[in-house]
Amino acid sequence: MKNRRFTIGNKILLGFSILITIFAANATYSIFTIDNSDQAIRQNREVVDPSVNTLNEFRHMVTRSKMLITNWVYMFGNTADQAKLDSLHRYNYPALRTELEDLSTKWANPKQQAEMDSILHSFDIALKTQKDEIMNRLTSFEDYEDSMIKFLAEDNLSSLILPQLDAVEQRLEALAKAKVEEKNEADMAQIAAFEQLSRFTIVLGIAVIVIGIAVALYITRSITRPIATIKDVVQKLGLGILPEEKSLKFSRDEIGEMAEAVEKLVSGLRSTSSFAENIGKGNYQADYQPLSKEDVLGNSLIEMRNNLEKVAEEDKRRSWATEGLAKFGDILRKNNDNISTLSDIIISNLVKYVKANQGGLYIVNDENENDKYLEMAACYAWDKKKYLEQKVYPGDGLTGQAWLEQDTIYLTDIPDNYITITSGLGEANPSSILIVPLKVNDEVYGLLEIASFNLFARHEIDFIEKMAESIASTLSSVKINERTQKLLEESTELTEQMRAQEEEMRQNMEELQATQEEMQRAQHDTQEKESIISNTNMMFEMNSQFKITVANRLACQTLGYSEGELQNVPFSSLILSEWQLTEIKAALEENLSWTGVLHLKNKKGKEVIAKISAGKLEDPVFQSVKYLIFASNISEIIENLGT
Repeated sequence: MKNRRFTIGNKILLGFSILITIFAANATYSIFTIDNSDQAIRQNREVVDPSVNTLNEFRHMVTRSKMLITNWVYMFGNTADQAKLDSLHRYNYPALRTELEDLSTKWANPKQQAEMDSILHSFDIALKTQKDEIMNRLTSFEDYEDSMIKFLAEDNLSSLILPQLDAVEQRLEALAKAKVEEKNEADMAQIAAFEQLSRFTIVLGIAVIVIGIAVALYITRSITRPIATIKDVVQKLGLGILPEEKSLKFSRDEIGEMAEAVEKLVSGLRSTSSFAENIGKGNYQADYQPLSKEDVLGNSLIEMRNNLEKVAEEDKRRSWATEGLAKFGDILRKNNDNISTLSDIIISNLVKYVKANQGGLYIVNDENENDKYLEMAACYAWDKKKYLEQKVYPGDGLTGQAWLEQDTIYLTDIPDNYITITSGLGEANPSSILIVPLKVNDEVYGLLEIASFNLFARHEIDFIEKMAESIASTLSSVKINERTQKLLEESTELTEQMRAQEEEMRQNMEELQATQEEMQRAQHDTQEKESIISNTNMMFEMNSQFKITVANRLACQTLGYSEGELQNVPFSSLILSEWQLTEIKAALEENLSWTGVLHLKNKKGKEVIAKISAGKLEDPVFQSVKYLIFASNISEIIENLGT
């Protein structure tokens, strides 16, 4: 059996037992005294004081009744006072009468009870007289104008009603005065009893002080020493200092419980401090248990950890999306000259970036406006034999439906045999499929279809949708560039043909110089050819200063000039870009021909895009130089490509 200890409670109990014994004697006498005065106090509190207050309120009501009934008689139209008097009759007085009747039944003096009943009866008569003689008779403007009714009302007021109310008021004053005297007598008796009790209490108080000091000195010595140790720990905690961990040994009493609580607090603060350091270092997975469900600091730290972890996760997602957009933006910029290469790079990098497993990129084939369809341009880990040559029309399957609706489709419940992800070890259905249209300006240029064993998060779907818009914009530009390049190649081929024709013409002209007859024949042939070229191409002939000496009719019509208006006009005035003219001159000075696209301007300053071939002609007879330019207008072709 464990030894029982003399706990703080026992020590204090011993001291208080002595004091309680002394207080018991005082209490016995006090109870006797208080019991005698309790009845009188209760009578004053519950009967006399409320009676005095209610009687005073009754007197005030009688006075107010006199004022209101007088106003009723002499002040027509004072509806506020009339309403107050009516409320006094209907509500205020009945409530007050009930209260007085309840209080009067508790009065010890039967005469006062009888007097109260008589006063109430008298006031009832006065109110009835008010009602019958004045309130019921003076109800309208005509009643006030009737001198007889007004006279009788004034007479009843002065000779009957006001005297009745004065008498009631005087009797109430006398009754209230009697109740006040009764209250004062009871108060004096209570004061005398409590003075005697006070003298007795002083004597006992001196005895209590002496004994209390002795007991306090004993208890203080047994309590303050261990308390001082605990106080030192608490003071350090108050300064933010965590005391060194050590075992505090105290007796098994309340001090021991305090010490255990302090040790638990210090240990909890150490754990809290370590947890806060982990949060500061970004370790949001650190384990921490609050001291209790009501641990404000611990729960606040956990909430702060959760909020910081959430913010860090959101920052991580934003950084991931930003880095991805930058990465794929760079890919789109560097590979915008070939759709096939761009598609392969985009789909492989996108599948890896979102940690998916398969992906395919479809592009709209709109070469035939009446037969548009999707064709797979690139894929990653896809069954190429099955899908590479497949055509998908609007509304065909999920891919065609996404194209038709121009909206994203995200599936997590994948039907069997819809698609499988295959590796060397086997195959399995994906957990999710994401189909995103490559859309910009409400026009779909293709679709992305990505399959993964993982589910796509919302931020990953948003990222892929943003990427789809960028890819669509790039595809639009690449398609335009490819079509432009194709047209330029066709234009170059036409230029080569024109150059060959020009060479043939030059050879013919040289042969015709041998004989006049052949020259005339060749000249005739040349004129016919020039006529053909002139009717299909713009032709400019310039002197050595690059001033126009001859411009055919098609050139004048295309640029908006009349025939002969371009005579001696510098060719530079028809060109938008000065550097192109410089490039042409440099090539021709080196006896080279120049072929390319030249941006001209017509008479109104509007741009005309032309595919030109320029060459240099030397006349050995006259030792002069002239320049010849053939041009075809490709503005309409470029414009169609742009749309």
